[in-house]
Amino acid sequence: MEIKQLMTFQKAAEQLNFTRTAEQLNFAQSSVTGHIKSLEDELGVPLFDRLGKSLKLTEAGRTLLHYANRIIRLTSEAGQAISEEKGPAGLLVIGTSESLCTYRLPPVLSAFSHRYPKVRFHFLPDTSDRDIIKLLAGGKMDVAVLMDAGKDLRLFNICPLQKEKIVLVASADHQLAALRSVGPEELYKEPLLLTEKDCSYRRNLDRILSSNQLIPEQVSEFASVEAIKQCVISGLGVAALPEMTVHKEILDGTIKVLPWTGDPMYIQPCMVWLKDKWVSPALSAFLTLTQQHLQN
Repeated sequence: MEIKQLMTFQKAAEQLNFTRTAEQLNFAQSSVTGHIKSLEDELGVPLFDRLGKSLKLTEAGRTLLHYANRIIRLTSEAGQAISEEKGPAGLLVIGTSESLCTYRLPPVLSAFSHRYPKVRFHFLPDTSDRDIIKLLAGGKMDVAVLMDAGKDLRLFNICPLQKEKIVLVASADHQLAALRSVGPEELYKEPLLLTEKDCSYRRNLDRILSSNQLIPEQVSEFASVEAIKQCVISGLGVAALPEMTVHKEILDGTIKVLPWTGDPMYIQPCMVWLKDKWVSPALSAFLTLTQQHLQN
């Protein structure tokens, strides 16, 4: 049983089609079927039920896949550990939000790259925290830097970072910008420019309005913080955004923070990684440096 055969089997179990497996691995199809046949001959059981052009894992195939995933992961970790004996190296796959990726992580990455030039990054931004957690649990990334960890994270280590303040903002000439105070009663009547419902800072505002038994009269939803900012500047409505995302616009006067008198709004960003995941030197260095930069 060779590692190449197990890697071919793993990909075939994912694709459930030998032709697509060969294309994904850049192999001849005969090589794929040869690897699978060698495994079946060695184990003495079929690993797939052949259903025309499609495949279905047998019970033995599902059992082997469980161990193949572990063997392949451990083989990769062993190679990385040996290569990193002279210092952190290799690839880190990081999941994060657009806001943190844009406004908090660049200084961390700059310092990290200067100190550990052999480490490469692959980011998976613009994905909801919920989706990132699923990818992290499935071993598709090494670490996540999230706006809000949420619930049911028993499988993960969680490292809180500095809190981020949520502010209500509008264009400088918006009618609410002239008021001395803005509460929920004034806010819910205005056109609101909000992120999607599963966004952590959207949930803050929804909770406050709901606790005051107020339903916004007009809500526009956006997937992009930058799009919301441009609409705010154009006078299309009021937004609730992390202060870090509008700091520049506040300084140059194109956006104004409203004098909010409702409950303060904060989010608690954090780093999250699997408890049973091997922490490589590169990941360990990233965790340490990120804490140093973003816990103050």
